[in-house]
Amino acid sequence: MFSCHQIETPMFQLPPATFINKSLPKKAIYKKFCIKTADRNHFDSDINRLSILAHISPDTVPALPEGKNIKGIYVLMVLLKHKEYDAQNLLLLNRLIPQKMVFALQYENEIQWAIYYVNILTTDWQPIDSATLRLSGLDLDMAWKHIIADIAHLDLSSKLSLEEQIMDRERREKIQHQIESLERQCRIERQPRRKHELHQQILILKKEIET
Repeated sequence: MFSCHQIETPMFQLPPATFINKSLPKKAIYKKFCIKTADRNHFDSDINRLSILAHISPDTVPALPEGKNIKGIYVLMVLLKHKEYDAQNLLLLNRLIPQKMVFALQYENEIQWAIYYVNILTTDWQPIDSATLRLSGLDLDMAWKHIIADIAHLDLSSKLSLEEQIMDRERREKIQHQIESLERQCRIERQPRRKHELHQQILILKKEIET
């Protein structure tokens, strides 16, 4: 899809046959998809370099046949200019490139895995030398689910689907932020009646977060 040239990147214990190790020039992306100047500048402010690290498919991993929905998974290496990046730039890549992709975000000697499923999901930062991408499952559909679960710390054995687990986590995080905001208000509130009201709201939200 794009012209490429080789660069050096780590393998993350992926099968050698999956390895592509080809750079993905940003200029080629801008030209092919006619990226607006503002979006291009924003992208450039976060991202230094892109490369296609690996392609996971039945041709490269014979033990993983095609699934009903997924025929292949790409691993995209993203060299960042700084650790604090805008996830909107990953969403842009995900929208422009119609492939299942796992992002290996690198800043200096650390890696953060990221993937789009419902929204952008990420791992904690970890040393690049110890970072691995685990392939598991009977086919590529299941391998994709395992990758999502590993990155987002989800439970494949749960009665809830992966999407439901993500939505439930987001709900709990939103409620927790509300609780923390109300607790701050409660600490500085001087009027007893209003303080009591805030406390009651906190108790209601704490019950809600437990369900």
